Parts: sequence; C-alpha cells; structure tokens
Amino acid sequence: MNTPGTIRSADEALSRIGQEIGVSDWFVMEQERVNAFATVSGDHQWIHVDVERAKAESPFGAPVAHGFLTLSLLSHFSHGAVAFELGAKTLINYGFNKVRFVSPVVVGARIRAHFVLGSFKPFDGGYEIVWNVSVEVEGRDKPAVVAEWLCRGYY
Repeated sequence: MNTPGTIRSADEALSRIGQEIGVSDWFVMEQERVNAFATVSGDHQWIHVDVERAKAESPFGAPVAHGFLTLSLLSHFSHGAVAFELGAKTLINYGFNKVRFVSPVVVGARIRAHFVLGSFKPFDGGYEIVWNVSVEVEGRDKPAVVAEWLCRGYY
C-alpha cells in the first residue's frame, strides 16, 4: 500500500485524478519573510512592510503577505505533501493555468496547501501533472490562493 501523498505509477496517477493526494504541514507567515520577499521582488507597498501603518490603516488590521509570496511557497508545500516516484530525473515548474488570490494572509497566520491531482498526461520523455492547489488559512473559510499548477517530469 502507498504512503499518503505518494504516486508510484502512471496507472495509479490516472486512477487518482480528482482526489486529494496530500496536505502540507502548517506554515507560519512571519514578517521577516514578508520583508525579505519585498526586497527580492521590489514590492515594498506599505500593506506588506509598514507594520504600524498596516495596523492603523489597512482593512486587514495587520500587514499581509504578498500574494506572489504565498504562491511561491507552493514548491515548499509540495515537498512534504506529495511525491511522484515514476523515475523522472527532474521535475520542473511548468507554469499556471489559473491563479486567484482569494483572501489575504495576515502576518502571523498559519497556512497550508491541499493538493488535488487535476490531470496526469504522459508524453514522449516524461509526463505532465496539473495540481489543483488551495492554500488554506487556519480558522478561515476562504482559501488564500487557489491555482492550477502545471509540473513536468522528465526521464
């Protein structure tokens, strides 16, 4: 029997389309990470980096993480939640079909990602996976991010 989150064959992948394959561990969004992302991305909007102003003026009552920061964590979340053991030498990020930033992630919030296998398509030399991912915010009904994420494995 497979461990949760692990796909070991193309037949298994095809049989599990539409199923949740894994859920990541909880992750705390810290101000230091938001600040570092602001530096890397060049997005220093006050709602992200000015803690006192965000508390006083933001509709969220606190600084919030950049949507692109939360999105960029999908790779981190996937490592502990899902695995394809089909003999690929490398797995790459191939892009997104859809991305929506549904609700903000306030600094200090705990988030985690849910991975549903949207599709699996073999091709000559590899395979393509589409993950339907939602990033949950602990204690909230709405997810922070929903996305169709494409990954490719190459033999």
